[in-house]
Amino acid sequence: MNNQNVKMPSLLYGTAWKKEHTADLVVQAVLSGFRGIDTACQPKHYNEPQVGEAIKRLGAHGVMREELFVQTKFTPLSGQDPQRVPYDPNVSLDAQVAHSFEVSKRNLGTEYVDSLVLHSPLFPYENLRTVWVAMEKIYNDGGARAIGISNCYDLELLKRLYQDADVKPSVVQNRFYSESGYDIPLRQWCNDHGITYQSFWSLTANPHLLGSEIVRNMAVHYSKTPAQILYRYLNHVRIVPLIGSTSHEHMTQDLKIFEFELTTAEIQSITELLG
Repeated sequence: MNNQNVKMPSLLYGTAWKKEHTADLVVQAVLSGFRGIDTACQPKHYNEPQVGEAIKRLGAHGVMREELFVQTKFTPLSGQDPQRVPYDPNVSLDAQVAHSFEVSKRNLGTEYVDSLVLHSPLFPYENLRTVWVAMEKIYNDGGARAIGISNCYDLELLKRLYQDADVKPSVVQNRFYSESGYDIPLRQWCNDHGITYQSFWSLTANPHLLGSEIVRNMAVHYSKTPAQILYRYLNHVRIVPLIGSTSHEHMTQDLKIFEFELTTAEIQSITELLG
């Protein structure tokens, strides 16, 4: 088993680095049309309590919690600011996961999340398994409707985790960039095993794609921006991108990517740019 038939939106609003503006931006994004929110129990980069504040405020606008796909993460100690660890760092790994999740629920004002993601693999592998089993318990207890892993670029490691897991990963969230070869074999394996691949830094890491003649020509042809072309491409190849725009105009533009479809030849031409 790997999820409870969770319906994930085709775009997620990413809340990293929004700091004190997080609540206002999440409200703006959802009222613009986003229904997926990505956050983490990691004060170093995320303001998770403000995501919870946004969810509360959205209720007053008639957008109920059940209409939203809310995803958070357990961030191991290696990814935390030592001065602001949101859980007890002195307890066992499985207890850290449980404590972090209780903090997330309190921050978000919800009894469950739609997806709980491990922010990065742990080593040695036994530590990864310990954390995964703790996440499986949260899943089995109804706290998370799906579980997954982020920053996992090693396909063999992902295969091993999948093989050993009782609750299979439903999500892999990775940076979409050339240094990983755009995860082409890993993404294919995810597609073959019903795992949703989420991308972050989809624009930031790819100015060469946005500036390519192929993408610019498509933008002119469809009267869209290069960013809209790239996001539409990602959806066509079964990638769910995280979008972290702070601009209402860009939020609105991003949500309009479903107004057009790229042809098979156009999709292939962008794929060839990935190498």
